[in-house]
Amino acid sequence: MILTLMQLATSMFRVLSKYKPESKDEKKARLKAVAEAKAADASAQPASKKPVVLKYGLNHITALVEQNKAKLVVIAHDVDPIEVCCSVLLSLMLLSLLCGCPHCAARRIFHSPL
Repeated sequence: MILTLMQLATSMFRVLSKYKPESKDEKKARLKAVAEAKAADASAQPASKKPVVLKYGLNHITALVEQNKAKLVVIAHDVDPIEVCCSVLLSLMLLSLLCGCPHCAARRIFHSPL
């Protein structure tokens, strides 16, 4: 079964959307529930754990790749300014290649009507 680039990008973004970081309201509700459970029974361990989310930010991703904790590095193709794209992101690609971490460049799948 051969998938087009559009289908691959769509499926990748669909999987990545499941791991988006929690909002401030969701985090507040989660921490409130943990605090209430801990107040009700001080000896019990809270059932709510910190959710697994995507990590972002160039410095954070570089540190994760260096520590071999990154599972996949997704790099946007339209980084601005272009100097950042050429120097820093290429070095990130090389670093992930040397550390054995898979990487890819994600292209925007939604095109403007103009």
